[in-house]
Amino acid sequence: MSETHPAIEVRPADQCCPSVLVAPLDAAEADQLAAGFNALSDPVRLRVLSILAGAANGEVCVCDFVDPLGKSQPTVSHHLKILSEAGLVSRERRGKWVWYSLNRDRLADLRASIGS
Repeated sequence: MSETHPAIEVRPADQCCPSVLVAPLDAAEADQLAAGFNALSDPVRLRVLSILAGAANGEVCVCDFVDPLGKSQPTVSHHLKILSEAGLVSRERRGKWVWYSLNRDRLADLRASIGS
C-alpha cells in the first residue's frame, strides 16, 4: 500500500533562517540550524519523522513508536525529546499519553537554509 505525503512547502529563507549559501550566519542562526540538523543526524529520529509523515491523521501516540522502532520506551522518549527541542515535532499531552506531530514549517526552514 502506497500513501502519498503532502509536500513540504519551502518558504523564502528570509522568513526564518537565511540560506547558508547566501550570506554568513551569525552565531545564533548557526546554533539554531545546527540543532535542527543535529536532530536529523540519527537513523532512529529519521524513522520517527517518517512514521509521523505517514500517519493517517498526522499524529502518533508515543506508545505507538516502540514496536516499529524496536526500541525501548525510554529510548523512544529520548529521541522524541531531541526532536521536540529542535522544533521538528510538536507534542500534546492527552491524559497519560503524549501525541506527536511533525512541524513541517521547521523542516521547510531547514531545507530552505541549504538552498541557494
